[in-house]
Amino acid sequence: MANPYFQFKKFTIWHDKCAMKVGTDAVLLGAWGNLADCKNILDIGTGTGIIALMLAQRSTGDIDAIDIDNDACIQAKENVKASPFAERIRVIHAACSEFAGSVTRKKYDLIVSNPPYFINSLKCPDNKRSVARHTDSLPLSELVENACSLLSSSGRIALVLPYEQLEEVESIAWKNSLFVSRQTDVIPVPGAHPKRLLIELSAVEADTTNRDTLVIEESRHQYTPEYIALTKDFYLKM
Repeated sequence: MANPYFQFKKFTIWHDKCAMKVGTDAVLLGAWGNLADCKNILDIGTGTGIIALMLAQRSTGDIDAIDIDNDACIQAKENVKASPFAERIRVIHAACSEFAGSVTRKKYDLIVSNPPYFINSLKCPDNKRSVARHTDSLPLSELVENACSLLSSSGRIALVLPYEQLEEVESIAWKNSLFVSRQTDVIPVPGAHPKRLLIELSAVEADTTNRDTLVIEESRHQYTPEYIALTKDFYLKM
């Protein structure tokens, strides 16, 4: 049986009630998101609460974390309550469109999401896992559109996506008058093609876009200095 929890340096993530377990994508986004001048932060599709907790560790901002799945919210609340950051994180059971439309009038300086990304693959018999994994539960276009309505004037949206969705997210950004302000292409090992995309969208156009690459492993379980530097405040063995 898989371990029902994952221990980080400053908090523990239990994931036995959640469809999606702790994974590299969430850790990448939680460590990568730009928290400069962030007082209010929103995590869309929080799952276990891992990204919200990572952002709380890295900042002094207040964080709202929403999810459409009630069991995920229960687990996220338990993980938050047991952490040192409980006073700054609020977990809310709500769909993204519902939250943006009627639940809040707050504006956020940073909105993050590790959204569902399986588009054409077969769905899992476990309905909760399908909702967490497949884009028909939260299409990327809907996510960005709702996030736009919740952004402060200088706010940013940070996402982790399959690299193949780069053109799609660029098109969606353009339709919503957003600009790519940061982009990191995530490569599993040297010489491989990028597998993941860390991308930040902003309503404020910058003179240049900050673009770079991140290689995760030099060889199996031998992490690169760049990946260690990014995640060392969280992983026990870094």
